[in-house]
Amino acid sequence: MKTVKNYVNGQWIEPENSGFLDVENPSTGQVIGKTPLSTVTEVNRAIDAAAEAFKDWSHTPVSRRVQPLYKLDELLRENEEKIARTLVEEMGKSLPDARAEMKRIFENIEVACGMPVLQQGDKLIGASYDIDGEVIRLPIGVFAMIAPFNFPAMVPFWFLPYALATGNTYVVKASEQVPLTMQSIVEYIDQIGLPKGVFNLINGDNVAGRALIDNPLVKGVSLVGSTRTCRTVSERCAQTHKRCQAMGSAKNHLVAMPDAKVDDMIRNMITSCYGCAGQRCMAASAIVAVGDAMYKTICDRFIEASKSVLVANPLDPKVADESMVMGPVISARSKRFIIKMIDAGIKEGATLALDGRDIDVPGCENGHFIGPTVFTNVKPGMEIHSTEIFGPVVVVLKAGSLDEAIRIINDHQYGNGASIYTQNGYYARKFKLETKCGMIGINIGIPAPVAYLPFGGMKESQFADIKAQSKTIVNFFTEAKIVTERFWPEED
Repeated sequence: MKTVKNYVNGQWIEPENSGFLDVENPSTGQVIGKTPLSTVTEVNRAIDAAAEAFKDWSHTPVSRRVQPLYKLDELLRENEEKIARTLVEEMGKSLPDARAEMKRIFENIEVACGMPVLQQGDKLIGASYDIDGEVIRLPIGVFAMIAPFNFPAMVPFWFLPYALATGNTYVVKASEQVPLTMQSIVEYIDQIGLPKGVFNLINGDNVAGRALIDNPLVKGVSLVGSTRTCRTVSERCAQTHKRCQAMGSAKNHLVAMPDAKVDDMIRNMITSCYGCAGQRCMAASAIVAVGDAMYKTICDRFIEASKSVLVANPLDPKVADESMVMGPVISARSKRFIIKMIDAGIKEGATLALDGRDIDVPGCENGHFIGPTVFTNVKPGMEIHSTEIFGPVVVVLKAGSLDEAIRIINDHQYGNGASIYTQNGYYARKFKLETKCGMIGINIGIPAPVAYLPFGGMKESQFADIKAQSKTIVNFFTEAKIVTERFWPEED
C-alpha cells in the first residue's frame, strides 16, 4: 500500500495535511493506497514555488522549454504498461482503454513540442505610413489544474505540456480518488531536468482545489468535472480575474438513421456506451432511433449485444487483454447514485429493458459493479434523459425524422458530443451543421478529437471560451500584446 506525496519545488515532500483518504481498487474494494488532505498552507507553498520559478522559466528560449518534454515523452513510452496497470487498478477501466489513454498523453506532448511554431505572433508591415504592427504572445504566470477521476493520466495532459512549453509554471491537483497514476507519472517528470518549481503536484480534496482557485498568484485554472462544480469555479475565477477552462457534464446522443449500417453501428454503440463503464465525458448514454423500424432494430439488436458485454475485474489475467471488458464504477457512492437513477427511470414510466443492478462478478463481491442497463420508451425531458448518470445506463428514444432527432439534442441542457450513423451525405452535413454540440461524430461513436484538434463542448458542458489541447490552447496560456511601432530616421 502506497502513501502518496506532494511534489513541490523539485522535491517529494511529506505534506502538511489534515488527514488521509483511502485509495480503493473499485473492482475489489481493497484499499491500495492513502492520499493526504493537503492544507491551504501546503497548496500555497507549491504556488509560491511556481511563482518564483516563473521569473526565469518565462525567459527561457522556447526551443529549450520543449526539450524536457521530449525526454518525458520517451520515459512515459518506456513505462507505458506500468502506468496503465496502475491506472486500471485504481480507476477500474479496462487495460486496452488505459493503454489508449496513454496514447493521448503522447499525442499532446508531441503537439506541445511544436511550440516554437505554435507560439509565433503576427507582424503587419505598413499598418499605416511608416508604422508597423505586431502581435506577440507572452507567458502569464502560474496556472493550475484540478484533475478528474475518470482520466487521471490523459486529462492533465490536455493542459500541462502546453502551459510549460509556453513559458508558464504549473500546479496539478490530482483527484483524491485516483492519485496513484499521477504520482507515477510525476516520478518521470522528476527525471526530465525541469528547473525547480516549474511543475508541482498537490494531493487533496476540495479544500486544496479552492486554495488553488483563491490564491491571487494563480492566473488561470483548468478543470474537468460536473457542470455544478464548473459553474461555481468559473464564477469564482471571474470574480478574481482569473482565466478559466471548466469542462462539465454531458449527455451524448447517438442518432441512428434508417440507412445506417446496422452491424457496424451496433458494435460501435456498444463500445461508446460501455467503455470505462460509461464514465467517459464522451461516452454515449442516449440513443435516438429515427423511424419505427430503426427503433425496433435498436431495441432488439442493441439490447441483445448489451447482454454479451463482458463485466469483470479488468486486471483478471483471463480477460485483461480482451478488447471490450467493462469494469466497475469508481466507488460505492457512484453505484448508489446510478441505482437511484435506475429507480427514478422506472418511476417515470420508462421500460427497464435490461437491468444491470444485480450483476455478479465472482471474486469481486466487494467491487462496485453495475451491468449494462437499457431503458426504452424514454421521452425527452425524463430525469434519466436530462441527467448525466455517468455509468453504464443507456436510454433509447424514438424520433420521427432527423429534424426531430436534432431538436431532441439541441433542447438538452448539455452539448458536449453527438454522433449520427448514416450513409447519406445530406443527413451527415445537416447534422454536423445544425446540432448544438461541440464535438460531432459521423459514424463515430466516441467523437473525441485527436490532440491536434481542440477538445470541448457547448452549452452547459463547457464554461470557457477556449477549448482544451491543440494550438487553440496557446491563447489560454499566453497574453496577446499588440505593438504599434515607428522609428524616425536619425539626423545627420
